[in-house]
Amino acid sequence: MFDRPIDLAAARILISNDDGIDAPGLRILETVARSLCSDVWVVAPEREQSGAGHSLTLRRPLRIRKVGERRYAVDGTPTDCVLLAIKFIMKDARPTLTLSGINAGGNLGEDITYSGTVAAAMESTLLGVPAVALSQHYDRNTGPKWETGETYAVEVLRRLTAAPWPLIPWSTSISRMSYPPQ
Repeated sequence: MFDRPIDLAAARILISNDDGIDAPGLRILETVARSLCSDVWVVAPEREQSGAGHSLTLRRPLRIRKVGERRYAVDGTPTDCVLLAIKFIMKDARPTLTLSGINAGGNLGEDITYSGTVAAAMESTLLGVPAVALSQHYDRNTGPKWETGETYAVEVLRRLTAAPWPLIPWSTSISRMSYPPQ
């Protein structure tokens, strides 16, 4: 499933994050993705969910709000967003790649375990869709230099997708699961 390079020109890209639907990093990543292909979808949390890790919303119904063409806000976690995008919103034509970010903060070391940005990419992979999480480290006094992502993300993604991705044998059986459970 992941054993071939990804043809970005023919790709269907899902974008999510943990900083929310209106985050500057998400807007930059959406612009980057649209420069790589024309089929870009955004499904992101309604508001910031930093530190949510790989949590799911289980005790209340989730709301999905369409905010534009192929753009949706979910009142849940980054994991909820990716799960709903792949299993519900995009179920008729699954994404070929998920991009999560660009996160405002580095997601380094043990921070990865708390990161909703990384969790969104992990959830995508568990559902059989290759994913990349992008984060922007910054100095707290000056804030993120978003031009770094604008400058380098396209080339980084081209290089990553040009190489074969590791095959994950169990992802096929997981991707066949239905949601919500029948």
